[in-house]
This record gives sequence, C-alpha cells and structure tokens, in this order.
Amino acid sequence: MSREHYKAETYRPQDSIGFLIKRAWALMIDNVEPDFSARGFTFMQWVVLMQLRSGLARNVSDISNHFRHDSGALTRVIDQLVARGLVERERAAQDRRKVDLHLTRAGVRRCDELLPLVVAKLNGALVDFSRAEFTELVRLLTKLVGGMEAQVERAATAARAHASASGRP
Repeated sequence: MSREHYKAETYRPQDSIGFLIKRAWALMIDNVEPDFSARGFTFMQWVVLMQLRSGLARNVSDISNHFRHDSGALTRVIDQLVARGLVERERAAQDRRKVDLHLTRAGVRRCDELLPLVVAKLNGALVDFSRAEFTELVRLLTKLVGGMEAQVERAATAARAHASASGRP
C-alpha cells in the first residue's frame, strides 16, 4: 500500500516534511533560548535533562542518537550539568565501560522550574490549533516517526544481511 506523496517534478523543499519539522525545531530553539539564557541555561542542556527525566535516555549515546547531536559536544554539555550538580554519572554495573546518567534532586528541581516556560512557549505556538487539531498533529507526527524508524530498521537489516552474505562481520 505504497503511496507517493511527493513527485520529483513537483517537489519543493519548503513543502518537505523534513524541512518543516527542522524549521519548527529551529524556531522552538529561537523562542526558548533567550529565556533559558536569562536563567544561565541552554536549550541543549534542557534537552539532556528532559531526556533523562522522561527515561527516554540513559547515556550520552542515547541522547546523541535521538538528536543526532555530536557526542563530543554532548559530553561537554553533560560536563556542565555535572559541574552544576544537576546530573550524575554512574558506571553501568553490567559493563563498566558504559556510563549511565542520572538526574540529581537539583536536576529534577531545575526541570520543574523550566517546564512551565517551555509549556507556555509550546502553547503559544499552538494557539491557533483546536484540541482536535493538536491531538491529530501529535498522532500524525508519532505515526511519521514510527514510519521513519521502520524504514531505518529495514535498511539496517538489509545491510546486515548483505554484509553476512558477503562474509563481512
């Protein structure tokens, strides 16, 4: 049940879902960064704290993979959060080479302090959306992410099969 929603001959970058999502992401940063900066904080620090708070990430690799953020730059962000007492590093019990990240009580408090600011900015951006439109937007974006994840997994499976068939590890 393949549908072609884009055609090469009529494709316009400004109509691309990739462009629109990236643009929305950039504008979100533009909207919250001044308020974060006034509080001595950055958007990426916020992302790290919320990834840990929500349980979506446990380590640098998880966050780096979710946001395609350079792991070296991300490590520097985490160093800053550790120095501020908001995040702790802990060697994984099963594999001492891996380092898990945990919010401290101060990190949880910081999330609680900043969350209303972010919620207000999101609600401001969504002011022209009805509840049904908002619910549908979240549903559609979740469906899009699921489709993209499935596509990435299919490509990875095909690459592993190709490597195996050619005798490569």
